[in-house]
Amino acid sequence: MAEKQKVAIIGGGIAGLAAAFYLQKTIRENQMPIEVMLIEASHRLGGKMQTVMRDGFTIERGPDSFLARKTSIIRLAKEVGMDHQLVPNSTGKSYVMVNEELHSMPGGSIMGIPTEIGPFITTKLFSLPGKIRAAADFILPKSPSGQDQSLGDFFRRRLGNEVVENLIEPLLSGIYAGDIDHLSLMSTFPQFYEVEQKYRSLIIGMKKSAPAQPKKPVNTQKGKGGFLTFKSGLQSFGEAIEAKLDPHSILKGHRVDTITKVNKGYEIFLNNGETLEADCIIAATPHKVTQSMFSHYKFFHPFKSVPSTSVATVALAFPKEAIKRDIDGTGFVVSRNSDYSITACTWTHKKWEHSAPKGKVLLRCYVGRAGDETIVELSDDQIIKFVLDDLNKTMDISMEPDFAVVSRWKNAMPQYTVGHKQRLETIKKHIKEELPGVFLAGASYEGVGVPDCIDQGEAAVKAVFEYLQEKTQKEAVQP
Repeated sequence: MAEKQKVAIIGGGIAGLAAAFYLQKTIRENQMPIEVMLIEASHRLGGKMQTVMRDGFTIERGPDSFLARKTSIIRLAKEVGMDHQLVPNSTGKSYVMVNEELHSMPGGSIMGIPTEIGPFITTKLFSLPGKIRAAADFILPKSPSGQDQSLGDFFRRRLGNEVVENLIEPLLSGIYAGDIDHLSLMSTFPQFYEVEQKYRSLIIGMKKSAPAQPKKPVNTQKGKGGFLTFKSGLQSFGEAIEAKLDPHSILKGHRVDTITKVNKGYEIFLNNGETLEADCIIAATPHKVTQSMFSHYKFFHPFKSVPSTSVATVALAFPKEAIKRDIDGTGFVVSRNSDYSITACTWTHKKWEHSAPKGKVLLRCYVGRAGDETIVELSDDQIIKFVLDDLNKTMDISMEPDFAVVSRWKNAMPQYTVGHKQRLETIKKHIKEELPGVFLAGASYEGVGVPDCIDQGEAAVKAVFEYLQEKTQKEAVQP
């Protein structure tokens, strides 16, 4: 009987979980002689998907939702029996805080790019010169073909500083917790580059390529948005995936120190002195962890210089009567020119009806941004005080919160800086040549959202099976 081939997945976040699930599912269905081992340094799986259930509140420590159009997560939810828990967000007004004042998000803007003239002309977010400068987008030439650039450079050239600072930067930098003047256009929002190449004008292109929007209901609060989450929390999704895995294939609380290539595959050295063998490896780990594990191989060294930012989320629970001056909406983002510690605030109880009991309020604020991360290091009480001071500039909160949940994510947000795509392609080329059978997946590489990580996990599984099949065929013909 042929010896079983071994696949090691290192990292038990959503990318590693998805890879383990689809690997085991295919192996089981096809009765393949392959063993899978999922190795996680911490004592739990799920990575940043962490949920606190307290006093009837559902509080997400990490990601709180995903785009409904990214269907890989919906498909995986069905596979693990979690699709009945999916719920859409309620829509409502959203705002931008500029110069200490809340401004409604201009109607027809897509990720901050105006596609309707009326709301753009009437908004007080921009001065008249700022609006005239943005109109230059209609006549400016497109970017040089195939050239990477920062998001800041791209949008400032097309729409001017004011639109970027007051609208685009607060929206886009929040997604990656990064500095748009360093983030790569090609690795974060290549669709903007493609629209510009096709239509030349970004405004015209976004209007023509945007899907038709249904008419808004009279009561926008009851409208359903383009995001989904799990009623029982994102952590429950990770737990449902884990429950479908072979429990003997999971190794928690074991950190991988070093990986070296040997004749037939790889040796994986763990922090407790154990050594495991594998024919194939999926490294579903942050880029600096990956570099450390493969420190013997110089081509991973560029990962050392890829930055990661630190952020924190602060969830505050109140009785409804504590909010003396409520705001009609679901949240706001904060421009850099406002004297605020928070970068955004979601009125979670309005956006996600399941998140708070009736008569209660749940606010979720974000602190920390690229280049200004010191607030994340403060004590819980200090962070909460800063957040409450900021909230009271727009809302009159008469009581202390019933409770608060502060979640710190240190060096947890990988930054796709200019040239990221090319760096990654070069590293992958070296891996293919020098470490065949090793594959990367996770937020450090090709997308930070939960569905993006699932996509990468699935792609790695496909690559594993192709590699193992090719390896088996080669060994079969060898004398």
